[in-house]
Amino acid sequence: MMEHASDRNHHAEGTEYIDNRDLCKEGRRDDRDSRDRIYHREDTYNKDDMYEKDDTYQSNGVIQTEGSGRFSRILRSEQYSRSLWTVGLGILSILLLLAGCLSRGLYYSVDLYPVLLIAAGSILIIVVLFLAAFHPEKEKEKEKEKEKGQARKQVTLSTVYWLGNDERTVGRMIRIPGMWRVLWPLGMMICFGLHAWAGSVSKQGSMDEMLRWSLLAMFTLLTAVLAARTDGARWLACGWQVAGGLLVLSGILAVCGVWPLPFGVMRTTDPEISSAGARLGGLLQYPNAYGAIVGMYALERLTAAARVIARPVSAGRLIAAVLPLMPAQAALLLSESRGAWLATGYAAVAAFALQRRGARLPLLLATAAPLACAAWLYRQLAAAQLAPAPVPGLLALAGAWAAALLGTLLLCRLWHSDTAKASVAALTAIVLAGATAALMAVASTADRLAAGVGTGVSRLQIWRDALQLWTEAAWLGHGGDTWRNMFRAIQSSPYVGGEVHNGLLDLALDTGVIGILVVAGWFLLTLRSIVHFAPQLMPSVLIFGLHGAMDFDWSFTLFWMFFIWLGAWAEALKREAEGVQRSGGTVEYTPSRFKSRSKSRSLFLRYLRTQSRPSTVPMRSFFHIFQRVTARLIRVSTVMIILFWIGGTVWLTSRYAVAEVQYRQAMSEPDGTPAQKVHLMAAFQSNPNRPDIVISLARSLPGREAETLLLNSLSHFPMHPQIYIELGRLAAQFGEGQQAGTYFEQALALNRYDSGGQSTALYWMEKAARREWEAGFTNRAQQTAAAGVQMYERYQLLAKEVEAGNVRNDRRFVLEEHAQDYGENLRRFASAFASSPPFIPELTKRSP
Repeated sequence: MMEHASDRNHHAEGTEYIDNRDLCKEGRRDDRDSRDRIYHREDTYNKDDMYEKDDTYQSNGVIQTEGSGRFSRILRSEQYSRSLWTVGLGILSILLLLAGCLSRGLYYSVDLYPVLLIAAGSILIIVVLFLAAFHPEKEKEKEKEKEKGQARKQVTLSTVYWLGNDERTVGRMIRIPGMWRVLWPLGMMICFGLHAWAGSVSKQGSMDEMLRWSLLAMFTLLTAVLAARTDGARWLACGWQVAGGLLVLSGILAVCGVWPLPFGVMRTTDPEISSAGARLGGLLQYPNAYGAIVGMYALERLTAAARVIARPVSAGRLIAAVLPLMPAQAALLLSESRGAWLATGYAAVAAFALQRRGARLPLLLATAAPLACAAWLYRQLAAAQLAPAPVPGLLALAGAWAAALLGTLLLCRLWHSDTAKASVAALTAIVLAGATAALMAVASTADRLAAGVGTGVSRLQIWRDALQLWTEAAWLGHGGDTWRNMFRAIQSSPYVGGEVHNGLLDLALDTGVIGILVVAGWFLLTLRSIVHFAPQLMPSVLIFGLHGAMDFDWSFTLFWMFFIWLGAWAEALKREAEGVQRSGGTVEYTPSRFKSRSKSRSLFLRYLRTQSRPSTVPMRSFFHIFQRVTARLIRVSTVMIILFWIGGTVWLTSRYAVAEVQYRQAMSEPDGTPAQKVHLMAAFQSNPNRPDIVISLARSLPGREAETLLLNSLSHFPMHPQIYIELGRLAAQFGEGQQAGTYFEQALALNRYDSGGQSTALYWMEKAARREWEAGFTNRAQQTAAAGVQMYERYQLLAKEVEAGNVRNDRRFVLEEHAQDYGENLRRFASAFASSPPFIPELTKRSP
């Protein structure tokens, strides 16, 4: 053995071989081995706490170094390449996060498609580059290059080479810490994909949700890889600062009239919705969600500032730490979201309770002055209904910001002084500032409560109806967009509620108990990781969970991206805490628990890694051959699945994006023109699952073709009332009164609190009866009229119930005047004799 080792330590051509175990044991050698120690520290052990080295300079656990300096140049090149990968991943992840902020929080599917194309295309390019760059080296070096045919046979960029021989690619991906987090959004994506395939309430809704969770899975993949890089934590902190600052400053500057932000401020005359008459919605265009997301940002910045204030620091560093606090808290107050205030307050109390005793007062020091100044700024801007003149608004903003910074600086100087009186003065100032801010903030809430609690009662009714709907498919759910497509059919009062205003109920309706368990497991494991390794991020995650349970924040893809970002940030901080601790030239592993926990996984990955090198012992056993083939099949299958997933996402999203473009062009054309029909046909061919495209195209087609198109589309969205309205209209035009009545009955059952739909049904039932009478089918005409009379009587009874009941009539459901005329005409027609004229011609000419 010694002779064998000595033979391997000396070779020709000036190459020296050094055993890797010697490098681990001897951290400090003579100057001749300094380059080897640098290689060992920077390359042999990466930050994953896993043993890795480049196969180019490896042979059976031995590292090669060349005295000519070629190794040092290659080392610098590899380090530069790795830094470029980190920069590229960081920029791409931050750009996706900013795109979510600038695209209304990715609430609408139309905004989702471009971002998804960018993410999927970028990941596809990264995967291809990864496969091309990190390929295993040749098993044996060619002794001579005389055989030209042998060189021609080796094509390194072929598909077979990528999938069959690049066996370390999957191993590298599996070894990335935090990669398990990708499984959660992938599980939700699969749930919605199965609903779209098996049939759901809305196939388009299930497909859109599948694409939404596919984007979240890709974003999780990117952030997991970024967190595993050396400077991943810095990039994640930078992205959080940039995205949070953009959301806060854009909202504040929009109020001051500097940043033109359409629909950034919601204006209303209902005192139950806003006491000031206006609420800040920011880039998300929804005040409640905006308040929650700026609350997440504000609390993270608050805990970061408290860590800085806890010890004496320079004035510049202190001001930099507390700089975002005042505008973030002002944006939270301007949203006037009581749910966001409660969730933020609860998370702040939890953060205060979990702090060590010596760290609680710095948290109050960081809160007092910015909160007081933010409350004052809120009262000033609310008095102007969030529309001040630009100059006074900017002056008020600048004054409140400067007062918050100077007040915090003064309180910290008093607190860190040695005199007892100064400390008492600091505590007194904290109490007074907190009390003032609380009183000024509660004033608006008291005004809204005095105006009534109708919005709260409506939400209770929504939740009660949603629970009843959930019991119909408790385990698997109904598919994507269940509530938006079914609430009109089951609502107990005429409230307006395209959203269920509860994230848990929304998930339960869409995916059932299975989806709830997936999301709950993801949330709890992420929260556990944050509590152990990044407790400063816990308040933000609590706001995400608490307010998401009270509103529809989780319908915004941006909220999930923020949650994923916080989880990756905690993973990066965990790696810094449990990672490699470098001292001199040695490598020390601090956490023994991590070693024992990953022992079995390391053995498995070591087996996968060794499959790329030929074993010294011939594999004559069938069992060994089977293991090797199975391992290779698993790696190839994984690569194929990833490529199929990303490629399929790009293909499907591009088709939906083309359909959206074609539909918008069609809507810009005059109705009934050939150009409009061409655009509608192109939109339908790209996406036949959208009901608005189907209805618009059906209106441009001849009668029977339109009927066939609508009937075929019922398999994609069977709960859409407008489809049945269109079918009833066509049946009435054909003179088929009974069939028209069947379609209208189904439409009204799906949307009974729709005054326009009720009137339209009565109008076309009268038309159908008239056509049948004129065609000589007297009995059929009277039967059609009788069915119309029944619709009218139910409409009358329902309108009386709503008028007599003490419920909110947000949908303005009343008995329309035209409907009364149609109903009376149908009554006369149903009771008429065959020889008497049954209708008044003027009534039938008026369409609702």
